[in-house]
Amino acid sequence: MASFLHTCYRIGDIDRSVAFYEKLGFEERRRMPIGDEAINVFMGLPGGGDVLELTYNHGVDSYELGTGYNHIALAVEDIEATLAGLSAQGIEPEKPPYRPGGRTTGSLICFVRDPDGYRVELIERQPG
Repeated sequence: MASFLHTCYRIGDIDRSVAFYEKLGFEERRRMPIGDEAINVFMGLPGGGDVLELTYNHGVDSYELGTGYNHIALAVEDIEATLAGLSAQGIEPEKPPYRPGGRTTGSLICFVRDPDGYRVELIERQPG
């Protein structure tokens, strides 16, 4: 039986990316050098496993993101309060929270981008 372990993003600056994900609630867990080629930084949410691997390849400061991959998603208790806290730290959403497909009920969502341009979806948890 398989189990999900982590998502890996290639990043251009370790400190910049770690700081961004810490603002979203992630914790840096460990760094692992990969010879002279790269450094992997493993991050996780409190109480959970290391679900995000940030890979810095020495000498590479940016990547083409392509059009196939879209985002990771995080559940939040209160999307407005989360966005206010992120805004105070210099992180703004792509657009205000909304319900996809014109729905009038259900979870509000919005997207922010990390320093390398990767999208992170914030989904407000519904009571109950």
